[in-house]
Amino acid sequence: MRSSVEIYNIETRQSRIVWQTERLVEAPNWSRDGQFLIFNDDGLMYRLPLSGAPVPSKIDTGFATRCNNDHGLSPDGEWLAICDKVEHGKTCLYILPAEGGTPIQITDHLPSYWHGWSPDGQRVCYCGIRDQVFDIYTITVEGSDERRLTHGEGRNDGPDWSADGQWIYFNSSRTGLMQIWRIHPDGTGLQQVTNDNYGNWFAHPCPNNRKVVLISYDPEVFDHPRDLNVRMRLMDMDGGNLETLFELFGGQGSINVPSWSPDGQEFAYVRYFPLSA
Repeated sequence: MRSSVEIYNIETRQSRIVWQTERLVEAPNWSRDGQFLIFNDDGLMYRLPLSGAPVPSKIDTGFATRCNNDHGLSPDGEWLAICDKVEHGKTCLYILPAEGGTPIQITDHLPSYWHGWSPDGQRVCYCGIRDQVFDIYTITVEGSDERRLTHGEGRNDGPDWSADGQWIYFNSSRTGLMQIWRIHPDGTGLQQVTNDNYGNWFAHPCPNNRKVVLISYDPEVFDHPRDLNVRMRLMDMDGGNLETLFELFGGQGSINVPSWSPDGQEFAYVRYFPLSA
């Protein structure tokens, strides 16, 4: 497998390659100052500069050496949320200083898969699996006041906060195919955002609250596997003007977590290639 870390500009409609490797890297996050990306590779976290030589450097995550692709920086850039299963055998949500350090456990109920920060940095949203039921939760960064926003209406996954704090976008199979929905952080105002013949996953609102990027699978695909032909799509905040930007070989790992540039003009993603390609 070859991984290509790329950036797409929504104004020019052009992509550029940042870095390529024959390792499996996943889920780039953009730093708050726009200077680097963060991604996971073989259970570890790395920082990739966007200027000069693109040489990744390892982030110290202490005991957390089985990190998955659910990770991201706090709004002020000071903290990094990660998900790791070393300590408990199930995926647990932690935060640690963005420069590296000892992870601080946030969730007691497991598994929990981080997906977004509230704009004020006080809460995180995540997918929690309890008795095989996938639902959307939020919790404070101190690990208190867990709130359950969905209640087993199909599979609910991939939450991410809008920049104005008014909505949490997520994907749900409650009407059949996985579609994008949104709900207020207090659990009110549920709305369906997409309704088409694709499996729609991982909706990420941009920092200027103008657009949402998402990834779409063919309707017969279950879950969000890797190594398939998928579509990167863009829509208005209310689901209007939904369009396909480009197709790519990818899926799992391409855009699981927020990856917009600070100005909301670009987003990062990973394209994959078989080694024989």
